[in-house]
Amino acid sequence: MSASRPYPVWRMPLLLAALTAAGLLAGLLGQGWLKPACWLGLGLGLPAAVSLWALFWSRHGKG
Repeated sequence: MSASRPYPVWRMPLLLAALTAAGLLAGLLGQGWLKPACWLGLGLGLPAAVSLWALFWSRHGKG
């Protein structure tokens, strides 16, 4: 990895942070079906799913 291209390290964490923030903001400002959909999907579900996937992959994926 060269010093001029730090994006591979920060690409997924920044994407996850942006999606989570969008989900939390939409859940806060949204009405009706948007609140539970954002809470389960982006606000809570996405970070939990990515964390569990990373935990499983780090233990079982590196044969």
